[in-house]
Amino acid sequence: MYIDFNTIQPLVALLAGILILISPRLLNYVVAAYLIFVGVTGLLPHLG
Repeated sequence: MYIDFNTIQPLVALLAGILILISPRLLNYVVAAYLIFVGVTGLLPHLG
């Protein structure tokens, strides 16, 4: 099974949005985690 990062990113964004709606105090952590995730997935194709 092949997992494309372009299909994972919207799911992560949806999960982040739900977490922020549930607990707005998590906003800083959720945004930071999302940015790290996007950065790592953007670098992976160039590292291999």
